[in-house]
Amino acid sequence: MKLNQIITSLLETDMYKFSMGQAIYHQFSDYKTTWTFKCRNQGVKFTPEMVEEIREQIKAYCTLRFTEDELDYLNQIKWIKGSYVDFLRLWEARYEDFEITTDAECGLAIETKGTWLNTSMYEIPTLAIVNEVYFRMAHDYDTLIESFKKRLEEKVGWLVSGRYYVSSFSEFGLRRRLSAEAQDLAVNAFNRMQKEHKYVSSEFIGTSNVYLAKKYGITPVGTMAHEWIMCTGQGNHKHNPAYSNWYALDAWIKEYGILNGIALTDAITTDCFLQDFQLTYATLFSGVRHDSGDPYAWGDRMIEHYTKLGIDAKNKTLLFSDSLNFEKADNLFRYFNGRARVAFGIGTYLSNDTDVEPLNIVMKTTKCNGQDVAKISDVLGKGMCQNKEYEDYLQRCIDWRMKLKSKGE
Repeated sequence: MKLNQIITSLLETDMYKFSMGQAIYHQFSDYKTTWTFKCRNQGVKFTPEMVEEIREQIKAYCTLRFTEDELDYLNQIKWIKGSYVDFLRLWEARYEDFEITTDAECGLAIETKGTWLNTSMYEIPTLAIVNEVYFRMAHDYDTLIESFKKRLEEKVGWLVSGRYYVSSFSEFGLRRRLSAEAQDLAVNAFNRMQKEHKYVSSEFIGTSNVYLAKKYGITPVGTMAHEWIMCTGQGNHKHNPAYSNWYALDAWIKEYGILNGIALTDAITTDCFLQDFQLTYATLFSGVRHDSGDPYAWGDRMIEHYTKLGIDAKNKTLLFSDSLNFEKADNLFRYFNGRARVAFGIGTYLSNDTDVEPLNIVMKTTKCNGQDVAKISDVLGKGMCQNKEYEDYLQRCIDWRMKLKSKGE
């Protein structure tokens, strides 16, 4: 490796990987998935030297093991069970599950294949590695980190002065961070702000990065991702995929009951989600997460849905996590304040805000148990299905179900 090792702990992943991982271990340990990398930026090119560095960094990641100290930390989280901790004691990433080539328009193609238990864990460290390698090798990193520090200081100042009021917010930037150093600086700065300015109007409540949560003694934040709904709902070929949310919510409640409950609404459109998010699930889950589409229309709709069910939305959380900055969060909070609990998961804006445009890179589940899977969110362009025929089939299933609903059946 030309660079220092980027991922140095298996805790350096998003919290929802452990949330989903435990449920996968207990209920779907035989599922197999394929994940595919994509760079959405136009004009970004990864050189062969970058690709080779990414390979070497991923090889180094695959040598890591959980330490007993790290396992003890996970074991103290109230919804994590001892059986899953024992599994993690034996867990290791397999480099053989990775295929890394230059066969893509951007110069970098990555695909992982294997058990869902394994491949799910690869997503976040892989994206963090790709990001840091790119920014260190394509740009003057010292200049970037200085611009990052300047903007970070500005952001803290805005919250302390009351320029922006963003209610409760968490740092969600691991997958697209400038570097491990940058994310550490951000989490430390907002954690310090919280301690030194106890009456600041905005509350920093945690980070999705479990390693940094442990390091700074703050809350690791995260529940479920789109992969959970896609795989539980579409991985069993006997299921009608229009009911993906029902299968996902049911399996989650079996695992966690009333704990650890923020439901993601847009895996196969929020319209379809609401058909399954009825009284039992709406009561058991503490809130819902927005990740695509108009956040104001979505929030109004969720509050209306709770009200129709006889649930006081003031006791439920609306968690916003789609391309946020402080100005957007401030406006959303002011709009929904007093009608529901409002919280924010803020990613790239906190972990990769420099004078250079950040990468928009993703790794998504593209197959489960040998069958294509698809995400149909509330806006176009977020899906990565490789089979248009299957995507059309899924859309027809959703349309059929919504047509039944309109007929009252």
